[in-house]
Amino acid sequence: MNFNNFLELTSKVKNIPLPAESSHLKMVPPFRRALMERQKEAIKKAKRAGVLALCYPDKNEQTKLVLILRKSYNGVHSAQVAFPGGKLEEQDDSMEAAALREAFEEVGVPVATIEVVRALSQVYIPPSNFYVQPFLGFTRQTPGFVKQEDEVEAIIEINLKDVLNDEVLITQKVSTSYSVEVEVPAFKLNGHIVWGATAMMLSEMKDLLKQCQ
Repeated sequence: MNFNNFLELTSKVKNIPLPAESSHLKMVPPFRRALMERQKEAIKKAKRAGVLALCYPDKNEQTKLVLILRKSYNGVHSAQVAFPGGKLEEQDDSMEAAALREAFEEVGVPVATIEVVRALSQVYIPPSNFYVQPFLGFTRQTPGFVKQEDEVEAIIEINLKDVLNDEVLITQKVSTSYSVEVEVPAFKLNGHIVWGATAMMLSEMKDLLKQCQ
């Protein structure tokens, strides 16, 4: 997708209702459906985090989206693909500020160059007890990415047109934090499997943009 065409879509995206759960449910693993009703109480005490779905033009003026591959570590989100982002800290005056700060820390995109289009629907992540607020944003220049070495294994640059293509949707068997292997709906992007909360947020972004095309 040409970046100018993407910018035209963002002006429309600002003014339409969020699809929220209807988009999220497309990418919810079977075991998550059973948990969703019980999560409402847990959300009240959950930690807060902000993430950024950041789009930008490449050198050919085609629109790309940046994702990260997290480092392998002893934790529930080890070696998973995610949006840049992280938990709300004392210095953050809003969830948006947290998402922008973390995007700078993790992939090196200066906060001043980022324009936030809108907040997307929040997603609760049971294994880590985080309630995550995603934001859709863009930068008008091709970023010179710098990864945060202690947290980010790789920076993944995705063609936005691939995100919008239904052919990248797959079912994949993964190991979950519940120590079982299950088949989950996922995106296959640049050879990486994107599932769980990140896939739920990506699904809403996809549906929003496709509504505006």
